Amino acid sequence: MKHIDGVLLKDVQNVYSGPEGRLWELVMGQQIHIGGMASSMDLAKSASIAAGSTGVDLCCCTGAGMRFLVRLCGVGQMIGVDATQTVIELGRQRNADEGLADKIDFVQADVCRTGLPSGQADFVWGEDAWCYVADKPALIAEAVRLVRPGGTIAYTDWVEGPVPMTPDEAGRYLRFMKFPSLAGLEDYQSQLEDQGCTVSTRFTGRFASHVDLYLNMLTMQLTYDALRIIGFDQALMQYLAGELQFLQALAHAGKIEQGLVVARK
Repeated sequence: MKHIDGVLLKDVQNVYSGPEGRLWELVMGQQIHIGGMASSMDLAKSASIAAGSTGVDLCCCTGAGMRFLVRLCGVGQMIGVDATQTVIELGRQRNADEGLADKIDFVQADVCRTGLPSGQADFVWGEDAWCYVADKPALIAEAVRLVRPGGTIAYTDWVEGPVPMTPDEAGRYLRFMKFPSLAGLEDYQSQLEDQGCTVSTRFTGRFASHVDLYLNMLTMQLTYDALRIIGFDQALMQYLAGELQFLQALAHAGKIEQGLVVARK
């Protein structure tokens, strides 16, 4: 597990309330995670998400994952938990626009202390967002608390790859991404097993090719759109491109990956 001091929840809220969050959505779409819908479908199939089931999405952002689950997996009811008011308001508007407001609700809360009732959800869901949570064991404990006996915790996340990062690489990566900590798959496995779950994990192998895609989109097609979002600040654009190239190098070196985790309570 990698950690960094000085990255707080308010820093993550600022990202997703401002231009940086809009920039991520520009290149990644509403599903701001590696692999988009293909990744979501892989996770849903791996976790055997059933039609008519009920779920909780922790760190749900605008709720794109919940809309996917309701529309394409037949999930009956979803509750999304996120700490950022801006994305919740946008998510509610998108749900209303798509006619899904009766099936999807939001709660603004700390995902480690949601205030939702215990043992009521068939599954807990997450997509490439638990890396923003500092206290991973508390998050895992909350996820397990929320699902019924026999229920499922299913998520993808940005995790440490099989090749270790140097301390300098880890510090730069965590500062740029606003990650207070970064888990490895073995960390998630042990934390879930400590909560009494049976666990399956794997790397998806998607990370490097998708960072290539995002950089190509920014440099070959969406440069003007990206500059408009950041107020035509070309120095900032050069910084962001440099940090994405750094991510690209880490990914191709096997130092960062997208991990997939499915656990049964």
